[in-house]
Amino acid sequence: MSDNWIVQNLNSALSTWSEKMAELWTLLTENPATFKGGGIWRIMVNINDALTAIAYGLLVLFFAAGIIKTCGSFTDLKKPEHVLKAFIRFALAQGAITYGMELMQALFSIVQGIVTTVMSGSSMAGSVTELPTEIVDKIESVGMLESIPLWIVTLLGSLLITVLSFVMILTVYGRMFKIYMYTAIAPIPISSFAGEPTQSIGKNFIRSYVGVCLEGGQLLHWHVLSFLLMQQALRLSEIRS
Repeated sequence: MSDNWIVQNLNSALSTWSEKMAELWTLLTENPATFKGGGIWRIMVNINDALTAIAYGLLVLFFAAGIIKTCGSFTDLKKPEHVLKAFIRFALAQGAITYGMELMQALFSIVQGIVTTVMSGSSMAGSVTELPTEIVDKIESVGMLESIPLWIVTLLGSLLITVLSFVMILTVYGRMFKIYMYTAIAPIPISSFAGEPTQSIGKNFIRSYVGVCLEGGQLLHWHVLSFLLMQQALRLSEIRS
């Protein structure tokens, strides 16, 4: 272990970066049902069960509202195609509410699988936890006055890497919280599929949920950016030395 302050500072930043990247990978690949021992998930399931009962009542309400708005008169309800279409929509909406939790988990698994595949195939998956020996030797050979610019660059680079790693972790925790909330309230917006005029509520909910799941892919860009910043810090250290 080198006694040089610049080397120690860079190694500390690299260690923090690697630690947070490992934690980031664990969080992005972890199922919400097992996160933090599953305690939060059980609370969300209980909320989901309670809202499911309310959703069944809204199901009938949205269905009736859809019938009134889509059928110009009572005569339209006598047509077999209108009755069949309304019945199928009602049955599908009821099934979506009943198996809403399974549908949300399946959707999450699909999106998470895509993000995991992209991250696994990324060339940035490796991490550097310690400065190479040749760079350490060059830094230690620099004199006091010549090392002042290197101190500044090292301090800024280490600060950027450290702050960025913590920002990514906080973003992942925020993403997990959003997934929990979407899962808990899912029965309410899903019930809107029972009526054609109100189905846009359910569609917007599904799109928003997919967007939250895909935030893992956005974090991959943060991962790549932090890796590039780390590499740039090392390159500057070598050049300055």
